[in-house]
Amino acid sequence: MENIIVEKQDGIFKVKLNRPDVRNAVNLKTANELEEAWDIFEKDQSLKVGIITSTSENFCAGADLKDIDALSRRSMNPAGPLGMTRKIPGKPVIAAISGYCVAGGFEIALWADFRICDETAKFGFLERRFGVPLIDGGTQRLPLISGLGNALYLITTGNLIDAKEALRMGIVNEVVPSGKVMERAMELASTIASYPQNTLLSDREAVYSSTDLDSGIMHEQRNGYYILNSGVPFEGAKVFEGGKGRGGKSIDGK
Repeated sequence: MENIIVEKQDGIFKVKLNRPDVRNAVNLKTANELEEAWDIFEKDQSLKVGIITSTSENFCAGADLKDIDALSRRSMNPAGPLGMTRKIPGKPVIAAISGYCVAGGFEIALWADFRICDETAKFGFLERRFGVPLIDGGTQRLPLISGLGNALYLITTGNLIDAKEALRMGIVNEVVPSGKVMERAMELASTIASYPQNTLLSDREAVYSSTDLDSGIMHEQRNGYYILNSGVPFEGAKVFEGGKGRGGKSIDGK
């Protein structure tokens, strides 16, 4: 794999996004590699807990808008445009986050069972500025995690929030000092992996069965497909490629 790094350690499966020059934005190749990696996790019985993270100071800036034409081919993929986001993982997964965790990267973080971040983390649906839809489960998972009001606030405003605010909203479960997020994620993963797995997985499955994620994600998929076919996201991608809206700034520069 070229754009992600996969490691196995004592029953823990680490998947690290590795495109630091573009804040780990996900292009088509990365999405395909993410799907392949998490299929390995599901099938390998020796792996008990997964961690999704990055190799650099930023978690993920979402879909690579320079590759949006290619990524749109995955818009109806049952696994999800960014790799695996329409699947409910069969085993616990932790997101270990630092820096920018925005747009589709935010949706990847929401795909995990829970999230640990350091004090540098920033969250937001910045794609709102470019007309790119949430299509990787974000419209369904965020209300379950943070509540309807917080979800609608973030989804409709596109505002960028810091780690402290994300903790207040219940989006992250812990905030640790800068540089310590992977250490803490490994501690939690090791604890989870040490428990009797049959009981843990049974209880976890019961939690997920109380949600209606599958049908909700299918509804989001249909809506996203319609928006992509409208052409609006592609015009937004051109604006981004032209240099506007980078670093969370507004398109008009104000």
